[in-house]
Amino acid sequence: MKKINKVELLAPAGNFEKLEIAIHYGADAVYLAGKDFSLRNLSDNFTIDELKRGVTFAHALGVKVYAACNVFARNSDLNGIKEFLYNLADISPDAVIIADPGVFLYARDIIPQIPVHLSTQANTTNAATVLFWEKLGVKRVNVARELSLKEIKQIAGESHISIEAFVHGAICISYSGRCLLSSFMSGRDSNQGRCSHPCRWKYSLVEDLRPGEYLPISEDTRGSYIFNSHDLCMIEHIDKIIDAGITSLKIEGRMKGINYLASTVKVYREAIDLYYENPDNYSAKQDWINELAIINNRGYCTGFYLDNPDHESYDYADTDTFSTKLFVAKVIEPKGENHVLVDVRNKIFKGDIIEVLTKKGPGRDDKIYGITDDKGLSLPFAQPGSRVTLELAQTCFKNELMRTSIKNG
Repeated sequence: MKKINKVELLAPAGNFEKLEIAIHYGADAVYLAGKDFSLRNLSDNFTIDELKRGVTFAHALGVKVYAACNVFARNSDLNGIKEFLYNLADISPDAVIIADPGVFLYARDIIPQIPVHLSTQANTTNAATVLFWEKLGVKRVNVARELSLKEIKQIAGESHISIEAFVHGAICISYSGRCLLSSFMSGRDSNQGRCSHPCRWKYSLVEDLRPGEYLPISEDTRGSYIFNSHDLCMIEHIDKIIDAGITSLKIEGRMKGINYLASTVKVYREAIDLYYENPDNYSAKQDWINELAIINNRGYCTGFYLDNPDHESYDYADTDTFSTKLFVAKVIEPKGENHVLVDVRNKIFKGDIIEVLTKKGPGRDDKIYGITDDKGLSLPFAQPGSRVTLELAQTCFKNELMRTSIKNG
């Protein structure tokens, strides 16, 4: 039987725990970074020793690792970037993600054996630019988020390298993520990985000759969101994404928690697999839409992919959606029949009804019949930060997440 070459599902790994969760729920590859020189320096990220451990762990499971070094470097960064690239030579990730042409030249000199993937920060918006980078040796381009699927399909058809694009997560209001607003308002440079996300703040308009008089610029009475984009969600359009020639589907979110990561990776894994079972009749399952709806989001849109976005793509009203499920525990390991050792993340009680987020299919309901500590003592509840053994009705597996419903009021 001929093996099907599926598109790659690429997931964020902001630390080692997130790397484990991404792999558990089905990522084909993860992207991560050292402590500096990536666009998410405020994430936990990895020390050099942790990078080695992460790459070794992922490779043992057949998962690829891409290391980000995609800041726009200042002169003061260059020596540190050289040192980081020399360290990558010993770690051997599957690619290094770069945006800056100077850093690209360093990488070609220091680690010529490691493929270069071009970051979305490089603002690649046309086929000629992809061919330029292809001739220089770049193996993959993450195209600018401003492109439509029609434009991406033309680019893929005229080039010979892998095309990567985001399919889910936050959308920056600036051109492919380049922004000066954070630098001006909080002294944190977006292009150096320290964005404070001022485009998510509330604003009011004041006219120069009317100080103190706040003028509405929309009908929303709770403040206006003049930059505030909805999150990207392409779960209903996986068939169109693949038809456009995109070969790596990227999920945004190295700074987001493992609850978000598990849900998004699980859903897009199932979607990709279902597409290849019957490509001509792809349709998103309602379970997937429901799952993505219950994780924290800013409302969803399809960005520029299907057409130029209209006003509905921008969150003028306060439409943030907060999770209706509370992440309470992560499974460390099964401990015999119907018992499982967990790390507690939110307070749980004996008798709680929980939902276990399984690798495939809808979440599985269960009940906590007992809680015991490391001395075997029975507990009525367990606090966040503790490690306890739960007695359940069914067996759980390592790295599965447990949730409870959030009660209103």
